[in-house]
Amino acid sequence: METVAFFDTKPYDKTWFDPLKKQHQIDLKYYENRLNADTAIMAHGARAVVAFVNDVIDAPTIDMLQRAGVEAVALRSAGYNHVDLKYAEGRIRVFRVPAYSPHAVAEHAMALLLCLNRKVHRAYNRVREYNFSLKGLAGFDLKGKTVGVIGTGQIGQAFIDICFGFGMKVIAYDPNPIWGRGVDYVTFHDLCRRSDIISLHCPLTRESYHLISRHALHIMKAGVVILNTSRGALIDSEALLDAIKSEKVSAAGLDVYEEESDFFYEDVSENVIQDDKLKLLLATPNVLVTSHQGFLTDEALHEIAKTTLQNLSDFFAGKPVKNEVLCRVTAEC
Repeated sequence: METVAFFDTKPYDKTWFDPLKKQHQIDLKYYENRLNADTAIMAHGARAVVAFVNDVIDAPTIDMLQRAGVEAVALRSAGYNHVDLKYAEGRIRVFRVPAYSPHAVAEHAMALLLCLNRKVHRAYNRVREYNFSLKGLAGFDLKGKTVGVIGTGQIGQAFIDICFGFGMKVIAYDPNPIWGRGVDYVTFHDLCRRSDIISLHCPLTRESYHLISRHALHIMKAGVVILNTSRGALIDSEALLDAIKSEKVSAAGLDVYEEESDFFYEDVSENVIQDDKLKLLLATPNVLVTSHQGFLTDEALHEIAKTTLQNLSDFFAGKPVKNEVLCRVTAEC
């Protein structure tokens, strides 16, 4: 039985990892600590580690993992922007879960839109105080509105299907378009200019960092709604705040935040938050922030556990790992 160190463990992780690990003859050692250069020594005696999105797998961490005898990092996520792939090449192998439940994230994006548009979060708090006034709760019909989808991978496609169900017009931007789905692909500039709603479903790379910039916001329609269920750093938070203050952006639904690693997945309710941008976003009534929970469905958790364990099982058996992330075939190297 192979030993694997499992970092940044949350109670819901064990729901599916515990019953499935027996099938793969893998012994998981759970640690609540996040993986970084200081905690990597805890993996001593394990051939592999399992990591999540807020773990820091940079050069110092990789060096420490190597010294501890670790040969592979199994990411229980699709994204890998938190891994120094260039440094990992030839030192440690990296695997990921490319798709777990695209519907989970797409449905959460639509939930954010519906909640923001119909002011459900404000109505909920209002009626709990026996205030049944409808003042300020007017929304708009989604039918006929133009939604711009940035990134048309599996999650983007699932979100597009939901939008079609609401009778919305869909335009999309993706450097690698998928034709034949009835989607009108346009340039990024055109998407910003034409969309009533913009939803982000693309990975974070050097090219997409702060894709939603001050300039991009400037060319958008007045009153645009922005949704982000991908990676926080796709949006320049300071520019977004300014656009919200000027009412260029009428609402924003954010399941991610560019500095989220200090806060998300943890209870910091008794701490004084030092991040002024996050505090302003949370204090703004037309901004809805959730704690990177778009993936959190039972089906997605099952698929994440199944794929992560299969990646490890193939690695330990000396088989090719189809979900290996190779530096030479990514845009990051």
